[in-house]
Amino acid sequence: MMKPFTHIPVLQTEACQYLNLKIGSTYVDGTLGGAGHSSLILKSILPNGRLICIDQDIDAIENAEAIFSKFMQSHNSHSADTVKIVHSNYSDMPTILSSLGINGVDGILLDLGFSFHQLMESQRGFSFQKDEPLDMRMDTKNSTTAADVVNGYSESALADIFFRYGEERMSRKIARQIVQKRAISPIASTGELANLVKHLMPAKLLKSQKIHPATRVFQALRIEVNQELDHLEKLLSCLPDMLNSGGRFCVISFHSLEDRIVKHAIRKYENGCTCPKNLPECICGFVPKLKAIVKKPIIPSQDEIIRNPLSRSAKLRVAQKI
Repeated sequence: MMKPFTHIPVLQTEACQYLNLKIGSTYVDGTLGGAGHSSLILKSILPNGRLICIDQDIDAIENAEAIFSKFMQSHNSHSADTVKIVHSNYSDMPTILSSLGINGVDGILLDLGFSFHQLMESQRGFSFQKDEPLDMRMDTKNSTTAADVVNGYSESALADIFFRYGEERMSRKIARQIVQKRAISPIASTGELANLVKHLMPAKLLKSQKIHPATRVFQALRIEVNQELDHLEKLLSCLPDMLNSGGRFCVISFHSLEDRIVKHAIRKYENGCTCPKNLPECICGFVPKLKAIVKKPIIPSQDEIIRNPLSRSAKLRVAQKI
């Protein structure tokens, strides 16, 4: 039986503030994780509010079921409609809401990071600090693992993934070394891969880097295995249709690729007019659907970073349906 776990939610005060939580309203936590954000949302919308929680990791689902059962008992609430936990990817949100008979919600939260449980206790190879199987699947129902990618993709495909998703400057050299190594024997563990990358790094670079040399490669593999950017773009393509008028969308990202995708999507919904700038008025028919609530992303305070080092790269963007 899985050991229950908790998670310190990043930017928790800011996320709850910008979600504009109200009693009796309906919200979605699209990335349930350790139920940290969800628990805070739930406290603010009882007694008549509704919370839909989505996660692709079955560990998160089972853990949250135990947490919310105790939570609802302590608040003397027994309504089955108050909290709905769904094992799925957040990109399936339109279908999930439709199946629940929900036409619009008052707020959606995405925390695109991964939990401490996934990192250190899931035994799925998310961390290079432990020697574990090269898995990296958030949803273990998916067929492709990180080992499949490392041992099955071509050298050029690996290099492209490391450069595009990890912004790794030594992507081609790392890919070449992986292909040479796997020709002798498959690369099966996180320790093998992390050591391979580390030994390729020049001594000067190792001394100057603040992060582990395998960080970018592991990030790129995780994104590829879980198709993270594709899922984000899929949700953003239909985002306004799921929000009620005045509803808020809050997304916490942890690297520049995610943040860039979110920023451009909000900008497109806010000011996507394609008319030449010299025209006196719009003739393309563009109608704004969202407006950015903050011009620049909100970042954690130094106090939060000290309390929770995993928050150091977090950025929160907020948009509201017009």
